[in-house]
Amino acid sequence: MTHVEIKEAQKQVDDWISQFEDGYWPPLSQLAALVEEVGETAREINHIEGSKTKRSGNDNLESELGDVLFALICIANSYNISLEDSFKKTMSKYDKRDKTRWKQKTKKP
Repeated sequence: MTHVEIKEAQKQVDDWISQFEDGYWPPLSQLAALVEEVGETAREINHIEGSKTKRSGNDNLESELGDVLFALICIANSYNISLEDSFKKTMSKYDKRDKTRWKQKTKKP
């Protein structure tokens, strides 16, 4: 499998969407698609971790997470948001805010 940078993933999705006349869906439709995919991901995790038995089908957790990522990228692209920059800012926020919030693992020599 090929390693893909977030920036490249955003470009791949944009290239794919751009080949169609309709282009990106309206923002609320994109949000609905993302929520739907998150729900399908929850269902898969419930099958893996919970007591709910899985019905027949080819869906799996990896596939559903990919669908969530695709839907999220569509929203970011529609608003011209770099997910790479957004992720860096988020990690910086967590590092500053939560660095001492939980007990660190001890480093082994």
